[in-house]
Amino acid sequence: MQSNSQSPAHLTKVHYREDAVDSTSPYAIYTCKLLVDGQEVLTDQEGYILDMEAWSEGFADAQAAKEGLKLTDEHWQVIRFIRAFQEEHNVQAQVRDMIKHFREVWGPEKGSNRYLHDLFPMGGPQKQGNRIAGIRKTKGEH
Repeated sequence: MQSNSQSPAHLTKVHYREDAVDSTSPYAIYTCKLLVDGQEVLTDQEGYILDMEAWSEGFADAQAAKEGLKLTDEHWQVIRFIRAFQEEHNVQAQVRDMIKHFREVWGPEKGSNRYLHDLFPMGGPQKQGNRIAGIRKTKGEH
């Protein structure tokens, strides 16, 4: 049995956050580093950016590559929509907002829940899209 002073082997490259050491959530106490254009950008363990001001298109490319996703023009349209919606309304866009917008832009076949989830297969546009767009995870999200 490992003592608390030892970290499991899979967490050896983890960076502990001072403000989260006393947290009851085991996932809140560490961050990960993503190399973006020669600079380290901190994310939580799921890839959500910690400092939204640190987001760049380079971050989006790096996070997408980490998740095995090659960004196309359609991905970028969704990413830009997510970012613009967050900036304008100060809340995350819901999937129904995305569907409504992209149905008008792309037509009914591509402007659908299914197509948006095909574009972002690891959690859909609201989870994977938000991670790549540099939008933080909402409190109620699991």
